Amino acid sequence: MHEAFKDGLEFSIVALSSIFFLVDPFAAIPAFLTMAPNSEPKRRRRMARRAAMTCFIVLNAFALAGGLIFKFFGITLPAFEIAGGIILLLIGIEMIQAKRSTTQELPKETEEGAEKEDAGIVPLGIPMLAGPGAISTVMVLMGPNPTVEHTIPVFIAITVTSLLSFVILAAADRVSSYLGQTGIGIMMRIFGLLLTAIAVQFVLSGLDHLGVLPKH
Repeated sequence: MHEAFKDGLEFSIVALSSIFFLVDPFAAIPAFLTMAPNSEPKRRRRMARRAAMTCFIVLNAFALAGGLIFKFFGITLPAFEIAGGIILLLIGIEMIQAKRSTTQELPKETEEGAEKEDAGIVPLGIPMLAGPGAISTVMVLMGPNPTVEHTIPVFIAITVTSLLSFVILAAADRVSSYLGQTGIGIMMRIFGLLLTAIAVQFVLSGLDHLGVLPKH
């Protein structure tokens, strides 16, 4: 019982940290403020709510449909772990340099979002929050045959991340003035370092499942 609890707790921590680091609402603050530079607080909160809700729906949809996608395309979990790990590694390396990954945000998308009346769903919700990295991560965490022990922590992690994203974006101007560009950059580097470690672990898990790594 103790060992099962420990494993469940470790998985829950990995799920929450990896999903939150990848969604990274702090890094989305500059783009959010660009899209709504002179908006009233109510409009900003509405945009933040739509972005967080879009992130919640998209990530949960791929978490639920992940097993079907694996089976439909004949993808094995080790292959997806390695592929997902490589994607996370590339994103993590860019974050270590305090740069927003191009898999999540392109300058053109931010410009188009600034021209929209409400950019909460696209491009803010997807792909800026729920990007390829976060989508592939929830699918890897769930696996082709998800169990209750994996499903519940992943759904909780998605819910917590979405709620925190709403809170952070709804208060984007205050968070931005408090942290400043330097503070946001420091947080991105820390998140990037931790995400890189998670990415390497994903790749190692994939290689271990393939039997490539020697048994201890």
